[in-house]
Amino acid sequence: RLLMPARETEAIILKTFPLGEADRLVSFFGRSSGRVRGVAAGARRLKNRYGSTLEVLSHVQIWYVEKETRDLVRIQQAELLESFHKAQSDYSLSTGLAVISEISELILPEQEVSEPMFRLILLAAREVERTADWHWPLSYFAFWTVRLGGWLPRFDRCVACGTPFDSKPAFYDAHQSGLFCEKCRRVGMKPLHAEARSLAERFAGERLDRMTFERCIETGARELREAGLSWIEHHLERRLRTRELLETT
Repeated sequence: RLLMPARETEAIILKTFPLGEADRLVSFFGRSSGRVRGVAAGARRLKNRYGSTLEVLSHVQIWYVEKETRDLVRIQQAELLESFHKAQSDYSLSTGLAVISEISELILPEQEVSEPMFRLILLAAREVERTADWHWPLSYFAFWTVRLGGWLPRFDRCVACGTPFDSKPAFYDAHQSGLFCEKCRRVGMKPLHAEARSLAERFAGERLDRMTFERCIETGARELREAGLSWIEHHLERRLRTRELLETT
């Protein structure tokens, strides 16, 4: 068996699974490696060298060795750069983190570097931890994931007739491309009111950690978040398992 030289990258832990009696299978998103899956030997033992570095969305420095004949790398070491312990240990907040990690795990191609997605995931996790609230960070994360993926429709006019929405509601169905006006809407479409669309404009132009939010626009944030998650699910062609958990928090 040929072992390649050890590689090192700044990374975000996306998901971990038990593997055998003592090991853990880890999916991580490396800043310089893209999404990689590897084995952390002995990580499930009571005394192990990884400590809390393999918690979901932990920001770490990771060292690993690639094996020429295997898809899984061998994780040698991980050092914690940033912990989101408060969010990880709170049920409601950890549910928000779980949605971010599930989307990232499913949407990111293996070994494809994406600096914008790396910064986005880290920013969203930091804001969940800092504000002790997942609602705004998840709305922002879903919007930007859709935008970076290239699936964001025009928010200013009807895709069918070209009529500007102005202050009127727009309507969407994740299976139809674009937003529709009241006249062109079809049965079952959900609304995106002007408040949600203007929030999307703010998200497009401002960093999440520099924004201030008023309680009066929470409905718009929820509408935008639901639309974003629906577009993501449509692109993935599957339901997000963690999305249902949000309703219980």
